[in-house]
Amino acid sequence: MRSAGFVLLALVALQGCKTGGGPGKFESAVAKQVKQKITVGGKDWKNPLEPNDENAQIGSEHFQHHCMVCHGLDGHATGVPFASKMDPPVSDLSSKSVQDYTDGQLKWIIQNGISPSGMPAWEGILDDNEMWQIVAYIRHLPPQGSLGIPAVYQESEAEHEQAEGKTKAKGKPKSRARKHTHTHTH
Repeated sequence: MRSAGFVLLALVALQGCKTGGGPGKFESAVAKQVKQKITVGGKDWKNPLEPNDENAQIGSEHFQHHCMVCHGLDGHATGVPFASKMDPPVSDLSSKSVQDYTDGQLKWIIQNGISPSGMPAWEGILDDNEMWQIVAYIRHLPPQGSLGIPAVYQESEAEHEQAEGKTKAKGKPKSRARKHTHTHTH
């Protein structure tokens, strides 16, 4: 009987030992439960600010300054070229897994970050009210794509070609990688 339990445990452990494709459904579900129930604190923290349009608007302004580089202007990672390539990918803040957090947990995440996901801690950079206002914005995100692509990621084909020309002019060898094209929508 003991060996059957060991085999079952080994099979569950080996489920995570696969290449490519990211985590499976089982791994994602376990990770979500661990984060929401154990890792992420603040579950019982209450937002002291009114959940109104004014706080969401102020939160939007803070979000644009501090969070849009990874989460896009709209919180859906719209126009962020590396969002899906991160491991784990940058979260769409409108997703059920994010929206299932309490306000206190969202504030805790903003304050403390999530290691090793790439989500930085903003404690000491943002004050408590600013973090709570960002939580208000996360609860009232605009539709995906409605705010466009962050300016930092907008590159016209002419700008790209000009940058490539400068690289070639400095004597750097031309990359052997195939030429890529951009499909930005403006």
